[in-house]
Amino acid sequence: MPNDHGYPFVSVLMPIRNEADFIERALNSVLNNDYPADRMEVLVSDGMSTDGTQTVVNRIAEKDSRVRLIENHGKIVSSGLNCALKQIKGDVFIRIDGHCEIPSDFIKKSVNTLLDKKEAWVVGGMIDTVADSFVGKAISAAMQSPVGVGNAMFRRGDYEGWVDTLAFGMHQRAIIDKIGYFDEQLVRNQDDDFNFRILQAGGKIWMSRNIKSIYYARSSLKKLWRQYFQYGFWRIRTIQKHGQPATLRQLAPVLLVSSMVVLGVLSGFHSIFLWLLIAALCVYGLGLIYGAVNVGRKQSFKYAAISPMIFIILHFGYGLGSLWGIVRFILLKGRGLPKPEEHRLSR
Repeated sequence: MPNDHGYPFVSVLMPIRNEADFIERALNSVLNNDYPADRMEVLVSDGMSTDGTQTVVNRIAEKDSRVRLIENHGKIVSSGLNCALKQIKGDVFIRIDGHCEIPSDFIKKSVNTLLDKKEAWVVGGMIDTVADSFVGKAISAAMQSPVGVGNAMFRRGDYEGWVDTLAFGMHQRAIIDKIGYFDEQLVRNQDDDFNFRILQAGGKIWMSRNIKSIYYARSSLKKLWRQYFQYGFWRIRTIQKHGQPATLRQLAPVLLVSSMVVLGVLSGFHSIFLWLLIAALCVYGLGLIYGAVNVGRKQSFKYAAISPMIFIILHFGYGLGSLWGIVRFILLKGRGLPKPEEHRLSR
């Protein structure tokens, strides 16, 4: 383990917009890390917040010179990250969202893991999704179930090894020279796109069980639906951009929705399709029940009753978003889509 002077300089990037309720908690968790204070900077890239977020950040920056506020006129995550990356001093950099908290040893553990794993370009860990309200806690519980997120290892926390993507990773600065900046045409999935380009360039991404962060889940089912619809929509653009085959985890929701729609339409022509639709719904229903029991056993049975609805939102929100993405990006070739800056970096 290096001494304080031997630690690399870390640039913490925080792309945010309208996070007045959370940003102080998130920033303090970063500033209270046990990493050497003179070896770290925090660049808060604000997407022109209208709720007083900048006032909170400026107040903290006046007390701690490590914090700098940057205006992100593009208002989306990718432009916010790029604004910050063009000003970093660090040897390594890491993204931390305004809707999360990190433990006091998070940065040091991330740096040490990156130093230990010589082949790794990026290292990171699991996200522990939490919430304050009952609905938020139920969403958090469902998102930590394999029925909810499939094999997204960084959400489940029971894996250590090489992965294809993760959140809040510690990056070598040289990555920017090798693959460039984040794609500002992507309103969502910019991390997955960036990580895919890392793998294409020969890099590796390591997930450690010892690195953990806390992410605050959406507080309502409506917000969760919007979030996953956007994830599915922009996933199609990412796949189209790289011509890459989608993973089973990415394909499962759109296949589920498509099969239900097709069988529903065909059932009007022949009874066999109606029975196939009923069978498919029964199988899916059993999956929801299994997921609810899984949530109850691992978290609390008080969330089991609402978890099937959350699973449906995760699956059908993503699946319908993907179908809409196929229409807009592939069939209509992106015509009529708003410019990326017209989307907002919002929770």
